[in-house]
Amino acid sequence: MDSYLKNYINGQWVDSIGGKRHQVISPSTEEACTEIVLGTKADVDAAVAAAKEAFKTFSQTTREERIALMERVVEEYKKRAGDLAASMSNEMGAPLSFASTAQVGAGIGGFMGTLEALKTFNFTEQAGAAKVVYEPMGVVGLITPWNWPLNQIALKVAPCLAAGNTMILKPSEECPGNAAIFAEIMHAAGVPAGVFNLVQGDGMTVGEAISAHPDIDMVSFTGSTRAGIMVAKSAADTVKRVHQELGGKSPNLVLPGADLQATLPATVSGVWINSGQSCISPARILVHKDQEAEAIGVIKGIMESIQVGDPLAEGGHIGPVVNKAQYEKIQGLIQSGIDEGAKVETGGVGLPSNVNRGYYIKPTVFSGVTRNMRIAKEEIFGPVAAVITYSDLDEAIDIANDTEYGLSAAISGDPAKAAEVAPKLRAGNVAINNWGPAPGAPFGGYKQSGNGREAGIFGLRDFMEVKAISGLPA
Repeated sequence: MDSYLKNYINGQWVDSIGGKRHQVISPSTEEACTEIVLGTKADVDAAVAAAKEAFKTFSQTTREERIALMERVVEEYKKRAGDLAASMSNEMGAPLSFASTAQVGAGIGGFMGTLEALKTFNFTEQAGAAKVVYEPMGVVGLITPWNWPLNQIALKVAPCLAAGNTMILKPSEECPGNAAIFAEIMHAAGVPAGVFNLVQGDGMTVGEAISAHPDIDMVSFTGSTRAGIMVAKSAADTVKRVHQELGGKSPNLVLPGADLQATLPATVSGVWINSGQSCISPARILVHKDQEAEAIGVIKGIMESIQVGDPLAEGGHIGPVVNKAQYEKIQGLIQSGIDEGAKVETGGVGLPSNVNRGYYIKPTVFSGVTRNMRIAKEEIFGPVAAVITYSDLDEAIDIANDTEYGLSAAISGDPAKAAEVAPKLRAGNVAINNWGPAPGAPFGGYKQSGNGREAGIFGLRDFMEVKAISGLPA
C-alpha cells in the first residue's frame, strides 16, 4: 500500500495537526491501495501562513525567474511520469496506457501552455491616460478533482507560478497520491519554500477551511456544481475571488445529413474515454429523425467495441469508475432510463460479464430518449450515451441548450455548417468533429458550469489582479 501521511508545508513534509488516517479503495480490486492523513483547519492555517510570508518575495520575482522555475518543474515532472501513471491507475482506475499518456500528458500540456503564455504576456498596457498593470493575486487556494487530477492541478498551479502567486493545494481524497508525487516534483525543481503547499483532506474540513480563510485571496475550484455552490457560499464572507469549473451535460449535435461513419467515432469517443468520467463528455447525442436508425447502429458499434478490464494491464480498454458511490449513482441512472421508457441498445445495469468485482460499468447506449428524462438532464459521469432525435436544426439547437449547464458542446458534420451553428450554442467550448479542448484555448463554462477560465493566456489573466495607475509623470 502506498502511504502519504504528511502534508507539504513551507518546503517541508510535516505531520498533520490533529488529522486522521484515510484509506483509498482501489476501484478495480475494492481493496485499500493508498493511505493518507485527512488534514484539519490547523493544517490549512499553517499552510496559509507559509504562503502569505512567501508571497512577499515570490510576487517580486521576474518573468525570467518564473520561466526558469516552470521549466525545471516540467523537467522534474517528466522524470516521475511512470510513478504518476501507476498512482492514478491504482486510485482512480485509469488504465496504465491511458494514464501514462493522456492523464500524465495533460499535466505537461497545462504547464507548457501557460509557459508559452508567460513568455509573451503583457504585464502593462495603456487605458487612456492610465497605466494598467497585471499583478499577482496573492495567496490562492486550489481544490482539485479526481477524474483528470494532473490536468486540473497543472491548470491551477502553472498560472499561479507564472503570475507570482503562492498557493495551497487540496486534491481529492479519492485520488491523492499523484498530488503527493507532484509536491515532490515541486520540491525537486527548487520551488521556494511556502510558494507551493499541499494539504490532503476532504471537502467538508480542508476545503471549507480554504474557502473561508480570511488570508486566502482567491479560490480556484474544480468539481461538482453542488460542491462549487458550497465553496462560493463559504468564500462570500471574505469577498474573495472564486473561480469555478463545475459540472456539464454536453450535447453532441449531429448535423442533418452528416456522414455518420466518418464523424461519429471522434465525437462519441468522448463518451467512453476515461470511463466517461469527463465533465465535457458529449453524451447527449442529438441526431435528425431521418438518420436515427443509422446513428444508433454506428454508436452501438462503437460502444460495443470498447473493452473493459484491469487498469493495471496495458491496452486500449477502459477501467472502472472511481468508487462505489459513483458506481451506484451510475447504475441508478441507467435504471432510471429503463424505467422512464428509453431503450437499452447495448450495455445496461450490472457488471460486465468478464469481471466479478470492481466498479466497472457496461458501455451503454440508450435510444428513444426524451429531453425530460433523467439520463438527458443529469450528469452521469460514466460511459453512457443517450440518443435524442430532432426534426430540424432549430429544434436541435433548442435541445442542445436545454440544460442548466454550459461547459462544452460538440458538433458532428460539415465544418462549414457547424461554424454557423457554433455561435448559437450556450457553452464555453465548442468542438467541431472532436470533443476535447484545444491546447491553450480558454477552458470554462456558461451557466451552472462555472465562471472564470483556465489555460494559456486567458487562465494567466484570471489568476491576476488588474491595477490602474493614473497621474504618472510623462
